[in-house]
Amino acid sequence: MLTASMPYSMGTQTRIYKRTNPNTDMNRPLSAANNNQNNTQQSTFKVMLLGDSGVGKTCLLVRFKDDTFLSGSFIATVGIDFRNKTILINDKQVKLQIYDTAGQERFRSVTHSYYRDANALLLLYDVTSITSFNNVRVWLSDIHEYAHSDVIVILIANKVDKTTERVVTREMGEKLASEYDVTHIETSAKTGLNVEFCFKAIGQALLQQVDSTISNGESPSKTLSNLVLLNDQSHKRTLCCSFS
Repeated sequence: MLTASMPYSMGTQTRIYKRTNPNTDMNRPLSAANNNQNNTQQSTFKVMLLGDSGVGKTCLLVRFKDDTFLSGSFIATVGIDFRNKTILINDKQVKLQIYDTAGQERFRSVTHSYYRDANALLLLYDVTSITSFNNVRVWLSDIHEYAHSDVIVILIANKVDKTTERVVTREMGEKLASEYDVTHIETSAKTGLNVEFCFKAIGQALLQQVDSTISNGESPSKTLSNLVLLNDQSHKRTLCCSFS
């Protein structure tokens, strides 16, 4: 088993919220896999980064998009910003339209209007900030109210490289994720830990959601859970080899 000091995390299955809300479900987003399947192999999905201001949403996005780290001070996101990145999954091109959102309360109403168009929501908290962790419940409540019924949600513990400043343990994050039945992954935008894996796992789960030919009888949440499990096992093998 992993020890608490290891900078990566496992989680429970991703929650796919199930509820009946005609005002929301009628606006359920359609991916390009549905609209353009006769013309191209590329599927397009909308992914949103959520969480309090300062948890590292922009840094996580820049690490994934450009493989660089935004060090030092920078201006917080105002409103909504987004970037595109195309990745290859199972010989299929998957285009992720990733929306970086402002975490400040005054922009929350603006962010809500984008929820219903998202295929996946990545909810971040900062492991050095107990406030950002406690506010996860507020964000999950908003997701339940405004997002469409089968949105995929992942809870991300960011900044795990700051081991001496950490106040939110892996166990605390996993317990909260289990309570809401969502996948929990630990990342570091600074070191790149689990960043690329996180987005690629989301891409694979989303692709499966619209392409039954690759489902193998599994739900997207089960696929995502299995991917996280395999990633954790790979980390453990690497760690064992480093001490052998």
